[in-house]
Amino acid sequence: MPELQLLRADHAPALLAFERENRAYFATHVPDRSDAYFEEFAARHRALLDEQRTGGILFHVLVGDGGEILGRFNLVDVDGSGAELGYRVAEHATGRGLATRGVREVCRLAAEEYGLRRLIARAALDNAPSRAVLARVGFGAVGGVTLDDGLRGIAYELDLGALVPSPY
Repeated sequence: MPELQLLRADHAPALLAFERENRAYFATHVPDRSDAYFEEFAARHRALLDEQRTGGILFHVLVGDGGEILGRFNLVDVDGSGAELGYRVAEHATGRGLATRGVREVCRLAAEEYGLRRLIARAALDNAPSRAVLARVGFGAVGGVTLDDGLRGIAYELDLGALVPSPY
């Protein structure tokens, strides 16, 4: 069964493979990572781990039974009481409930391990699967937003104090 793990240095090869294999798929939903992202991956990975040690970000990967990365579930702009959630799941792993499972688990960690009280998330209007995951987990729509790529989206919020324990 896949396991959500806090990002570590030894995840780098599998994470790079995940990003490369799914680049075109992800670009249909979010801005493309650019060639520079892949060329500078090792340095970027080390920098993210350094930043993670400060507590400002908390990156998680959903690791399959064979060690492959099936998804990323990131908490950014962690400020002591809340954070912003972002996530992506490999194309071949969609439709199996892994996004919902990963989001539920990272929400549980945010509340129980990191002491956060609320999470926000954003999804493009045309990204119905992502919006459905947020709704299933209990995020409520709080308004329209313009996403980083200029697309229209919806902002969501989740009160972690109201979370029902995850069955995972």
